[in-house]
Amino acid sequence: LMRPLRGCRGRGVVVGTVTLCLAAGWALQTPGGVSLVVPQPNINATVAQNILLSVEYSCRGVATIEWKHVSSWGTTSIVEWKSGNYVNISTVYKDRVTTFENGSIQLLKVGMRDAGYYFVTVTEEYGTNAYGTIIVNVYEIIYEDLHFVAVLFAFLAAVSAVLICFMWLCNKSLHLFQKKTTHKLTASTTEEIELETIEC
Repeated sequence: LMRPLRGCRGRGVVVGTVTLCLAAGWALQTPGGVSLVVPQPNINATVAQNILLSVEYSCRGVATIEWKHVSSWGTTSIVEWKSGNYVNISTVYKDRVTTFENGSIQLLKVGMRDAGYYFVTVTEEYGTNAYGTIIVNVYEIIYEDLHFVAVLFAFLAAVSAVLICFMWLCNKSLHLFQKKTTHKLTASTTEEIELETIEC
């Protein structure tokens, strides 16, 4: 009784080992696996600038690349395409997105609403996935503040020029008034002297 049980056990171990080896061999022969590299995970941009969301993926099979934007305004699908095949760009980004073979995209003329998280998903035809994230910060151009300061400075300079002209006119009028007063005083003094001379 002991020998047949050992024989069954021995056969089970052999069958299990063969099955495991075949499964491992099948897994190695099946093309699969996708890798994704994000060289610049944080991007700072100013309004109206073009930015490149750069990634690099590699896989054995055909991959599908999908980009999404997540911000405080919600989640928006940007673009999805299959390598060497169709490109499906969202209507919101229709004239603002350029796609590249390596999985990167370029956004044209970014605005404040373009700030947020950009998620890229690379899915291989055999079901393997790779994910990447890029954070984009968008800042308003400083020149707008400088423009306001320049306009304010020009306004203050114009007001100062008007006040200087007004003061100059007031000064001229005062001089004319003083000349007339002096002339009248001189004339009345002369009359008094003449009157005194006559009385004498």
